[in-house]
Amino acid sequence: MEIYLKLLDVLFPVFFIIGVGYYLGLKDPKFDTRFITNFAGNIGTPAMIFYTITTTGVTLTVFIEYFIYALIIIGGFSIVGLAFLFFLKKDVISELPPLILPNTGNMGVPICLFAYGTAGLGVASAIASVIILLHFTVGVLLAKKSFSLQILIKNVPIYGIIIAVIFLYFEWEVPGFIENTTFLLTYTTIFLVLMSLGIALSRFKVVSWTHASILGGVRVIIGPIIGFSLIKYLNLEGFPAGVLLIQSSMPSAVLTYLVGSMYSRKRVVDSVASVIVTSTLMSLITIPIVVFYSLKFFQ
Repeated sequence: MEIYLKLLDVLFPVFFIIGVGYYLGLKDPKFDTRFITNFAGNIGTPAMIFYTITTTGVTLTVFIEYFIYALIIIGGFSIVGLAFLFFLKKDVISELPPLILPNTGNMGVPICLFAYGTAGLGVASAIASVIILLHFTVGVLLAKKSFSLQILIKNVPIYGIIIAVIFLYFEWEVPGFIENTTFLLTYTTIFLVLMSLGIALSRFKVVSWTHASILGGVRVIIGPIIGFSLIKYLNLEGFPAGVLLIQSSMPSAVLTYLVGSMYSRKRVVDSVASVIVTSTLMSLITIPIVVFYSLKFFQ
């Protein structure tokens, strides 16, 4: 019974806030989210990355290990995603991002926080750092079909990653005033990005439920299978393994839609939005199963 209560403790706050955002989006279709987007992208997310990596006990070795594990998992996602897109006769380049880039930031980080506390938060952010980097490198490359160093340089969260890694490398202690400031920004950001996720979902339309459901299912079913396979192959144990499994099971990231809308054709963008919707809906079933397993076997 205790583990079921823990599961409720972990998931209810996340899904409740997403639901509130969804309700607000339906109630006011013109709800302006530009402040949330700008705040989260330029201030909140960099601060969250810095705080969670430097103040939660994560070492440089652990950061690098799980950074690499995340890259391996993304490689597995890519192989499976390409196969399904080819089978469905989709654009195998432009429509690949939502299959390989899970929502490790908006959903994964808070779920790992509630599941494993601040220790889990640090590992979750190490994995989320990989996804952030890939959004503005591989994600832009696939959507635009060309690489843009300028876009990467303008991506503020990357500087949060770099500064955090420097602190880990030199084993510097974070000054109290910086820790307290980034602490406040971190938890403010978690609330706002969950809210904005709900609002975004209220605005996305599904073009083809059949194709979107297949690809959404690939994202939330194959994801944890690949994550679990890596955990077993490397004999990973403890809460870091649980965090890796949870992060690999997240639905498609909303950021894939935002990047795609800047560079891809409308048909592709609509397809990406459809996969985000279906994978998020399916994750309401798959995430509780994955979190339950993680809490039971990876402590």
